Amino acid sequence: MTEAALAAQKDAVRLDLYRSMQRIRLVEEEIAKRYSEQEMRCPVHLSIGQEATAVGSCAALRNDDQIISSHRGHGHYMAKGGNLKAMLAEIYGRVDGCCGGRGGSMHLFDDSVGMLASVPIVASFVPLGVGAALAYRHFGQDRVCIVYLGDGATEEGVFHESMNLAAVHKVPVVFFIENNSYSCYIGLADRQPVRPLTDMAKAYAMPSASVDGNDVEAVQAVTAQAVARARSGGGPTLIVADTYRWREHCGPNYDNDLGYRPMAEVDAWRARCPVDTFGAKLVADGVLTEAGKAAINAEIEAEMAEAFAFAKASPFPDPKTVADRVYA
Repeated sequence: MTEAALAAQKDAVRLDLYRSMQRIRLVEEEIAKRYSEQEMRCPVHLSIGQEATAVGSCAALRNDDQIISSHRGHGHYMAKGGNLKAMLAEIYGRVDGCCGGRGGSMHLFDDSVGMLASVPIVASFVPLGVGAALAYRHFGQDRVCIVYLGDGATEEGVFHESMNLAAVHKVPVVFFIENNSYSCYIGLADRQPVRPLTDMAKAYAMPSASVDGNDVEAVQAVTAQAVARARSGGGPTLIVADTYRWREHCGPNYDNDLGYRPMAEVDAWRARCPVDTFGAKLVADGVLTEAGKAAINAEIEAEMAEAFAFAKASPFPDPKTVADRVYA
């Protein structure tokens, strides 16, 4: 491949990263806008402000690799290649949702793209990712699983049990902490001793990496190293990506009036918007133009309009099927 071809390929990858982040941003902003219509009868935990962690990390995976997510999983699902129509139909509780309209926003499952699960109970999903990765090794597969968790989940015992087992058995899993510094409304400094979150990996003789979670290319590079290590039999890695959620812990609104985080802090993080920052970088590098941005936005807006219409036109599940797929 010529240098020109390699450069063009790199530019295409960077444009895909930008497009994916902007898609997550616009979709979640539209969810927030429509939520007051009272047709989405489930809680929503938006990841606006955290798009680079999802997009950068998923860009390091193959389609047959899997991910496990938490209550804040829209961005992960979309970054992994999830179907927008299926996601929105699920949030609207419709039969064409990725879980048949039975799970809502916090339960996104789609095996076709490797979205193994998203589970709202804090840290309860961490061992699911370790178990899935252990199964890969058992069946001789070179797949990798990323487990996404927030900084609050590191305070649960099952997180540490999972880290220990993964380290002992060299399980091909990546523990990816999206550190937005808050567990609901309590800051990290009020919940944990002052030390880097990466230090937790030392207790399990596990390598770790800290990355700017608002830099999508840095996230991709760090995750690619961890994924390559896991795929080659080297075992797990702990990644800590510092980022920030802009909106309330749960819901479509802003909660800055509650006073649990200083406005100067909020403003500083908003000024470091991962989408706008990367878009400006691409413009400066000659990879993207303002006209190109507008075209991407128009493409996403058209996709969203079709997907929301599809979701709202989808029927509700038949009440007669209420006991289907229910264990015991």
